[in-house]
Amino acid sequence: MRIACIDGDGIGPELVDSAREVLAAAAEADGLTVEFGSESAGAGTYLRTGEPLAAGALERFRTEYDAVLKGPVGLPDVRKPDGTEAGVLGGVLRNGLDTYANVRPVRLLPGVREAAGPIDYVIVRENTEGLYLSRGSGVRNDRAASDQLLMTRVGVERIVRFAFETARARTGAPADGVRRVTCVDKSNVLRSFAFFRDIFHEVAADYPDVEADHRYTDAAAHDLVANPGHFDVLVTENFVGDMLSDLGAATVGGLGTCPAGNIGERTAYFEPVHGSAPSIAGQDLANPTSQLLTAAMLLDHVGATGTARRITGAVEAAYAEGAVRLNPHGTPTCGTKGVTAAVLSRL
Repeated sequence: MRIACIDGDGIGPELVDSAREVLAAAAEADGLTVEFGSESAGAGTYLRTGEPLAAGALERFRTEYDAVLKGPVGLPDVRKPDGTEAGVLGGVLRNGLDTYANVRPVRLLPGVREAAGPIDYVIVRENTEGLYLSRGSGVRNDRAASDQLLMTRVGVERIVRFAFETARARTGAPADGVRRVTCVDKSNVLRSFAFFRDIFHEVAADYPDVEADHRYTDAAAHDLVANPGHFDVLVTENFVGDMLSDLGAATVGGLGTCPAGNIGERTAYFEPVHGSAPSIAGQDLANPTSQLLTAAMLLDHVGATGTARRITGAVEAAYAEGAVRLNPHGTPTCGTKGVTAAVLSRL
């Protein structure tokens, strides 16, 4: 398989190096051949070229690679003239590749922290519409500003169907084993979310084997903390999903433990949930767990399921056996390289 790598900014290169090393070792153990390509993107690329992504990269992602492994990008001081952050790739890749499904598993790894019960759910976030479709196209003056939220039937139908298919492939919510999709919205306030919920009901009728569930956004934020075992798969709009996935990460040890995938009909790219954390870059402090689990998601997506499980199992063993422990602020006590070594030894 051929994998494009975007090293990114800040801690990105350290994390992607760790993932490349683990992915290559796991693939070799299973007799797979992996070739890594390198593509320039992020804040550093923006400063050099005026664009956040190397010329022609989108077409190469579509035609020359099986998938893309991306590190975190962006630096807080690298800004566009309108004040928004430059060097980030969300709109460039998600809309450019039509990777409409943002998939964010939230799972409590063994040995990370005490919890009342297991936490294991997936947030399926619509990736190309919603409030973030206004990225770069809102209007403002010195007295007012406006960004528009847009949903389409095609966009909502496909993300809801993706969520139900995801639930069918899982074993159900930890609390009761029920395969369940929870629609998270503000349909009591906004017409766009009422539209989302109506289409959710339509699609749910095609999946009688999966329970259709509902939460308003604020109630979902509460219940993801108070009763996380109830949830199996959640489906929601772009901006809401962005917020809830960070909230979920805080319940399982922090953003450094959470992977993500961006999946479309033709191509996909995989990345950690968190940012580039430039304040700790180059100091062997970053937690590569999110990037390693991201690599496992990539392998699973391209059909190398056994190799993906090999990586996931090694990560779980490293935590369960105490080889990897996290400081209160989420960095590993053994450092980035120590986590990598612990996982490699358990492959």
